[in-house]
Amino acid sequence: MYRIYDRIDILSHGKGKNMARSFSEREKENIKKNLQEACKQSWTQYGYKKTSVDELCKQVGISKGAFYLFFESKEALFCEVLCSVQEQICNAASEVIEKRRDKYGVAEALKLIYREYDKNNFLYDSDSTDFTILMNKLSEEQAKKIEESNHMSEQLFSGQPYLKFQVDASLAMSVIYSLIVNIKNKDILPHNHMETFDFMVDHLIDGLYE
Repeated sequence: MYRIYDRIDILSHGKGKNMARSFSEREKENIKKNLQEACKQSWTQYGYKKTSVDELCKQVGISKGAFYLFFESKEALFCEVLCSVQEQICNAASEVIEKRRDKYGVAEALKLIYREYDKNNFLYDSDSTDFTILMNKLSEEQAKKIEESNHMSEQLFSGQPYLKFQVDASLAMSVIYSLIVNIKNKDILPHNHMETFDFMVDHLIDGLYE
């Protein structure tokens, strides 16, 4: 498909600086957003290794040379997508908790997070070979960024002044983590996995928070 971005590739003959000056700010914003969305969809469907920069560029309508105006590497794009998705989920869950400001708000937030994880399997497939390959290729700065992003949820469930655990904090967080990562077993459960998750949350929340 011929898109507005293609004219820059044709005129520039792959010269990064010329292309950078040719993109309007709005075009840059849209291209970057489209690359992230294409990456997220491909990552979910095919995994990191089978997702190619060439295919992502084809979907967005830019050349491979133009790709590196937005991301220094394939891994940089994946890092940004992962952190961005985690941030969006945490922000949405935080809004749910803020509306209720009690343990039942936490229960609703957990259900929201679980459903978002179900849409984006790369969020919980961290022990796969594919994810390990990605992590091994990340720079130290990128790996640190992902680690910091992973800690956002911990603050979400333990850093609110109006929420108090009635069990040891590490135990409570372990239970919450175990509930969410149980999504890995969704295909082998004899009952609908979302209904199963909701049932567990509803019956455990009273034992976790005061």
